[in-house]
Amino acid sequence: MDIQRWLARQEPEWQRFETLLNKAEGSNLKQLSGQEIQQLSGLYRLVSADLARAKARQVGVGVIDQLKQLTLRGYAQIYQGGRRQAWRSVWEFIVWGFPAITQETAVYSAIATLVFLAGSGIGWWYTWQDPVFMNLVIPSEIINLVQEKGELWMGSIVGVEPLASSAIMRNNISVTFSTFAGGALAGLPTLYILWNNGIHIGAIATLVGQNKLAYPFWAFVMPHGALELPAIFLAGGAGLLVARGIVFPGRYQRLVSLKIYAGKAIQLMFGVVPMLVIAGVIEGFFSPSPQVPAPLKYLVGISLLWALLLYLSRRFSPPAFLPREEERTLG
Repeated sequence: MDIQRWLARQEPEWQRFETLLNKAEGSNLKQLSGQEIQQLSGLYRLVSADLARAKARQVGVGVIDQLKQLTLRGYAQIYQGGRRQAWRSVWEFIVWGFPAITQETAVYSAIATLVFLAGSGIGWWYTWQDPVFMNLVIPSEIINLVQEKGELWMGSIVGVEPLASSAIMRNNISVTFSTFAGGALAGLPTLYILWNNGIHIGAIATLVGQNKLAYPFWAFVMPHGALELPAIFLAGGAGLLVARGIVFPGRYQRLVSLKIYAGKAIQLMFGVVPMLVIAGVIEGFFSPSPQVPAPLKYLVGISLLWALLLYLSRRFSPPAFLPREEERTLG
């Protein structure tokens, strides 16, 4: 390799790379045009390859050091700058994106909520009217504990809070993702899970009410339920969105329709998971604690639910990072 000719040919490319680096470092990658970002990425690969050649050919310490510095600066902008952008996108989704997609898909979450509430009503009615139904729905050990000893079953969590919290999180996330995934089968499993969980909640609420344990029971449920139940309703809405994309594609081809509605469903699930994690921590450590008075548990539950509703109903201007799926797909 003729080193002088190689240097003469490559040095203009290195200078172009350094110019783009100076611009990126002076502002950030967002100020570069799409073409400039593409050039920066291509020149980074070129400079990296030239560094390897320079070391192999022992071109000289000065040239190798120059290329090392350019390579390190390029890595910092392309990869670490990308991470900063990723964290910024996460923050923007939390602040704007999740409330936006929740409002846009509110009809589907409302349907999921109504199915759950209808199941709860059926569970309450039949448990109140027919003790046999109660035995079919509620485990016998819970029935015996409530009816014979006049106690709730949540005391088993006390003393094993970390283990219980972890198990609760896993269970809640499993149920919620099953509710979401049920959309792939025309939404029938989604509707069944919502209905079935509603029946169980209604039956248990009737059981504790009949045995004068409703106040401590709802004191336990309220703190974590303020996040857990809305998360399940949103996951149900996500499942119904997927079902909509499959069963009712409308003016789109079925695959395009699925891409649009599944994309919205996935955005919902991105917000649902943190809600379940927080609810699991509360259910494992706060809700069952005998040291926390019941009125405080009610207050925390109501406050969390109110804060969640305010957050999800906030007014927003759709940010640039969250384009409408129809425009992104068809544009």
